Amino acid sequence: MEIERKFLIDKFPDLPEISSARVWQGYLSTAPVVRIRKAELADGRRRFELTVKGKGTLVRTEVNIDITAGQYEEMAGLLKREPIFKDYHVYDMGGGLKLECSIVDGNTDHGFMYAEVEFDSVEAANSFAPPCYLGREVTEDPGFSMNSYWINGSIGID
Repeated sequence: MEIERKFLIDKFPDLPEISSARVWQGYLSTAPVVRIRKAELADGRRRFELTVKGKGTLVRTEVNIDITAGQYEEMAGLLKREPIFKDYHVYDMGGGLKLECSIVDGNTDHGFMYAEVEFDSVEAANSFAPPCYLGREVTEDPGFSMNSYWINGSIGID
């Protein structure tokens, strides 16, 4: 189960960085969401993952399965377009919360930045007071999902 709130941002926050990665992801299916992801971690390791996501915004089912590089490449051959590129950073917000920030397709005219905060419960998510460095909240706006970006080539389209 994934419980998260999503925000648009215009820069990375001035917080302690926990980790970073260069990430490529593509969608084999958009209903239901079936995504593949390749991550090159800052320490040089690489991770490959298959993810299935259920319906929802604040709360939804998410199943992540580690796959091999070969499996990723084989599935990447099924994609209808080039994978999305993300410059991904995780920050310590304090209080046990982590802030995941990404620049998506940053070297393009349709690139954008967003941040996500994951929670252990719906109550914790609903009681979270976003700090000033987080911009407009788009948790409940389906036009701001990565799935929508994959389909439309831009964000903010329902």
